[in-house]
Amino acid sequence: MIPVVKPLVGEEEQNAVRAVLESGQLASGEMVNRFETSFADFVGAKYAVATSSGTTALHLALLAAGVQPGDKVITTPFTFAATANAILFCGAIPVFVDIEPATLNIDPLAVEAAAQMPGVKALLVVHLYGTPCDMASLTTIAKDKGLVLIEDCAQAHGATFGGRQAGNFGAAGAFSFYATKNMTTGEGGMVVSNREDIYHSLKLLVNHGSPSRYRHEILGYNYRLTEMAAAIGLIQLQKLPLWTKIRQNNASYLTGELKDLKKLVLPQEPQGCQCVYHQYTVRTESRDALAEHLKKWCVGTAIHYPTPVHQQPLYQKLGFVNYRLPVAEKAAEQVLSLPVYPALKNEELRHIVAALRKFGDEEIRGRFLT
Repeated sequence: MIPVVKPLVGEEEQNAVRAVLESGQLASGEMVNRFETSFADFVGAKYAVATSSGTTALHLALLAAGVQPGDKVITTPFTFAATANAILFCGAIPVFVDIEPATLNIDPLAVEAAAQMPGVKALLVVHLYGTPCDMASLTTIAKDKGLVLIEDCAQAHGATFGGRQAGNFGAAGAFSFYATKNMTTGEGGMVVSNREDIYHSLKLLVNHGSPSRYRHEILGYNYRLTEMAAAIGLIQLQKLPLWTKIRQNNASYLTGELKDLKKLVLPQEPQGCQCVYHQYTVRTESRDALAEHLKKWCVGTAIHYPTPVHQQPLYQKLGFVNYRLPVAEKAAEQVLSLPVYPALKNEELRHIVAALRKFGDEEIRGRFLT
């Protein structure tokens, strides 16, 4: 079976962790500091603060940017639930708006309309599948409407819009280093910012609100990253540029070989963007049948995401029952992610293409997505 994802952890990472274990310094320390500095340099941000997960990174990014209880935060429904959950952690209220059909990222026109609502204070965008949002439009809207802009970059390590890396457009950007991300520390996250005030808030929030031992100035959290995770992250960060290039090459190959299949809508890379292909996600109205077909061909697939956040049981209980976001809801019925990770062999890529081309030839010729 060709898995849909495959974390790449080698001897260098094992040696780095072993060295930390032998040092006896396991909790957050110098290794974490080095990782923060290196990641900030990679993204092109002034500051970075490591956290225990991508979810805690989102939570702290929102808090440090000033999101307060009762504030309304515009966001996308087509994402992992952690995006909206982080808003709830702050006591704030998610305002879900629909997505663009082409990229499946948040729709700037829908954002602009929602920004007219009273009480809207922030905008949390998600660079889905490693494709940057339309940051030209979104930064303009945020500026015009006085919204705090935060980026969920959990799937967008190294992605660029107009030559500028994701995470640098708003008050803060939150990254994830979960096992299946483009780089991993097992679990872990990072918040980047170019604002000194946000950086100082993050440093307090991540460590019990404490600037020094046993002094607690604000209500903070134990969201620190471990030295072992940071050691892995430093090695993975060195490998990330090459891995990204391979992902892009793999995606280019798949697109070139599949572009004539009318049954499938392939990922689109908007002009001026560099996508990092955390996922290579196609759309088809025969999604479940295609997934079953590929399974028989020993090709792993995944659905990211089968249920929009506003339709999740938690959010239905919170009063989002009457929300209708048709583009996101349709996408949830059609999306299917295919393997694109850097460890794929050429023969595996050819096998994936062959399997796709064998699926329902008569349907491929005769049915089109609407």
